[in-house]
Amino acid sequence: MSHMDFTHPYFGVFVMFVLTFTAFMATLFLARLISRKIARLNTEKLKTTLYECGPEATKQPNSISIQFYLMALLFILFDIEIIFMFPWAVNFKVLGWFGFVEMILFILVLTIGFVYAWKKGALEWHSIK
Repeated sequence: MSHMDFTHPYFGVFVMFVLTFTAFMATLFLARLISRKIARLNTEKLKTTLYECGPEATKQPNSISIQFYLMALLFILFDIEIIFMFPWAVNFKVLGWFGFVEMILFILVLTIGFVYAWKKGALEWHSIK
């Protein structure tokens, strides 16, 4: 019979992982089971019917501009890089000159990336005609 060490420092983390995984799998199973029971399988007729007195529904291609994706990606990229500056600012005195030089290099790389995106036209909004 194996011996369980309940005093190990990571035992609580392991228990939480197992419980979380079990709860996730149970929720996933129940969601699939319930959705298959209550979902309508013949929805194509419903999607093309008239809604009250509006125009008849027509199928159209999905034409979302890549600019939305590009703007969001650049926003998240630069936003996360700015967030990385907060721990540096908190420990500025502890890090000394080494931390200062590293942050200057980080800002330099960030600026080079920004200028590159600017020169490539990633920050310009192109209208679709």
